[in-house]
Amino acid sequence: MSVVIKVESLSKQYRLGQVGTGTISHDVNRWWHKIRGKEDPYLKIGESNDRTVKGDSDYVWALKDINFEVKQGEVLGIIGRNGAGKSTLLKILSRTTAPTTGSVKIKGRVASLLEVGTGFHPELSGRDNIFLNGAILGMTRREIKSKFDEIVDFAGVERYIDTPVKRYSSGMYVRLAFAVAAHLEPEILIVDEVLAVGDAEFQKKCLGKMKDVSVNQGRTVLFVSHNMAAVKQLCTKGIVMLHGISRFSGTQYDAVNFYQNARQTNSFFLHEGDLSGAPGNENIRILRFEVSPLHGDSLSISSGLTFQIEFYNQNAKINLDVTFELNSSDEVVVFHHGAILSQQNDSQRGLYKVKGVLPPYFLNAGIFIFNLIFGENQRYALFTINDFIQFEVMNEMLGSNANQLPGVLRPDIQYSVSHESI
Repeated sequence: MSVVIKVESLSKQYRLGQVGTGTISHDVNRWWHKIRGKEDPYLKIGESNDRTVKGDSDYVWALKDINFEVKQGEVLGIIGRNGAGKSTLLKILSRTTAPTTGSVKIKGRVASLLEVGTGFHPELSGRDNIFLNGAILGMTRREIKSKFDEIVDFAGVERYIDTPVKRYSSGMYVRLAFAVAAHLEPEILIVDEVLAVGDAEFQKKCLGKMKDVSVNQGRTVLFVSHNMAAVKQLCTKGIVMLHGISRFSGTQYDAVNFYQNARQTNSFFLHEGDLSGAPGNENIRILRFEVSPLHGDSLSISSGLTFQIEFYNQNAKINLDVTFELNSSDEVVVFHHGAILSQQNDSQRGLYKVKGVLPPYFLNAGIFIFNLIFGENQRYALFTINDFIQFEVMNEMLGSNANQLPGVLRPDIQYSVSHESI
């Protein structure tokens, strides 16, 4: 298969602060270096795009030295946390912004779905926007008309097809935008997390269509998503990005495993020091959270587990509760379960300890993450924290998680078998 996308030493630098042309001194300095045949002096400075820390430079590298190739018919999953540079990379590949350094070589027509409203004129109807997008892709009116009914049927917006799209809901907008991008025969389809706007049925429909255009029609797909299950199902390879740098490239399974294992959490948290420095706010301060095996020395399918939290409540005379939400590493919610700690407005200020137990043969092997929601009357949130504790359940029966069976649950089902000779 031929290479249709080749990215070499790709970098993108932004200047922080107010939007504008920069400063006259910077422009003059750049011009002076350029006429002397020297490198732009501001390419030598700048910091990685870590939005969680305060930097010292006015310049930041949204992307830094990215290299990869994509062959015809491949589906590349681009994964990473918010701010990793995924959307910036797709904008450069879609030619909506230019790189600072490096090169991108693309062979074929590109259809992009980067955010709600991309490529649509709000004053035009859905019908007119279909023909407009087709014309932008270089298709003739006859070619677009041959695909028109299929696009409208896929999007499910036939009743509103002659209504200006500015009156569409975000869901309708995305349905039509994806249908146009997928059906007007681009050689390369670029899809960002925008599909999260649609309902579950439509997302499943879109994934099926993307798989069809890659497997059956030999087109190339670039797919950004935080849904790891969708990445593993749809993609054939993946890259993991962190702070604008490509940290890993390989199969979609290896890329997802690398990303999930790189989370900055673990199965034990203990706060030491002044109470005001503990995670929380003016309502709640978390002092300790631990996940440990119910039986034995390590977490496994057969060990079961206990999870215990200690926190300081600063609200007297409310109905206090804490909700534990357990997610799989594929962002699937295993359970969302609350513990009512006080009723009749009888909560007290001070230290609370809450312990829960999951029995053996409940969780399958894999990585799991706890989110926490502290509330009042199980309706009003006092404090919420996501991705707080991560732990891994091992598969001791197979000896390796490489042979892990699908699913988030692993019940010990007792079967009865009967047989009758005929």
